[in-house]
Amino acid sequence: MIVTITMNPAVDISYPLTEFKVDTVNRCDIARKTAGGKGLNVSRVLHQLDDPLVAAGLVGGALGEFIKENLAAAGMRFAFSEISEATRNCVAILHDGKQTEILESGPTVSESELVTFYQALNDLFKEATVISISGSLPKGAPTDFYNQVLDLAKLKQIPVVLDTSGDSLLAAVQHDNKPFLNKPNAEEVAGLLGISEIKNVTELKTSLQSELLCDIPVIVVSLSSDGALVKAEEKIYKVDIPKIEVTNPVGSGDATVAGLVSGIYRGQPLTDYLKKAIVLGMLNAQEETTGHVNLAHYDDFYRQIRVYEV
Repeated sequence: MIVTITMNPAVDISYPLTEFKVDTVNRCDIARKTAGGKGLNVSRVLHQLDDPLVAAGLVGGALGEFIKENLAAAGMRFAFSEISEATRNCVAILHDGKQTEILESGPTVSESELVTFYQALNDLFKEATVISISGSLPKGAPTDFYNQVLDLAKLKQIPVVLDTSGDSLLAAVQHDNKPFLNKPNAEEVAGLLGISEIKNVTELKTSLQSELLCDIPVIVVSLSSDGALVKAEEKIYKVDIPKIEVTNPVGSGDATVAGLVSGIYRGQPLTDYLKKAIVLGMLNAQEETTGHVNLAHYDDFYRQIRVYEV
């Protein structure tokens, strides 16, 4: 079983507008509201792949209830811990071929609520074979909270796929018990190494071989339309992808994570699950709904993916 962890979920609200006008009224005919947060996007794609999963995280208030109802309606299994403060909203305004986002920071959690959640994870991990951690930590959680999850997973010998950023990512890569797989972007890699930017694939390849990152077994860095660069143990791989029409790129990274998690869960070879992950990210980008993929096009895209050592 796969356990996905979303510490700071949200109700995602999407407002598609023909034109976004500032300092006046904008009317929207269709508003989409879904259970959101990076880990829940991962969960939805895994559910479409028929992989067994439990979505874990922290929810509170009426919006927390909406998230549970939304997942239950989709037939998804979840095990959330309740918190006293309300879950957040995240608003995306789709206009003029662009996307403007308004993201609430979300609730502040207490130490006792974190302890309760950790104890719940301890029980869930008795069934888990892969763990996926995605997204930011809520206010009130220590920067190294994910390290505690990594320690618990190490104790139970469960591989962890980590997709976070900022201080919590730095804490995790510096920790003794590291994730099995990390999925940063190039900007996050640069931030970890204290450099201003990574200008090209050659510089990224060198960065992935740095002392800080060398002990993480697999690192997958998405390069958007240029595919991905992957460090797997001592080797570096480039993933090339075909050009596609993009409808909505939001959540494509999460769909990619779902493919990585699914491949590890199913025991697939590295090359196979890299292709799977990239295809799912591409399929998500072609859909209006975040965390949704049309698997009818899966095989066609899969045949066009190329993975090779560089």
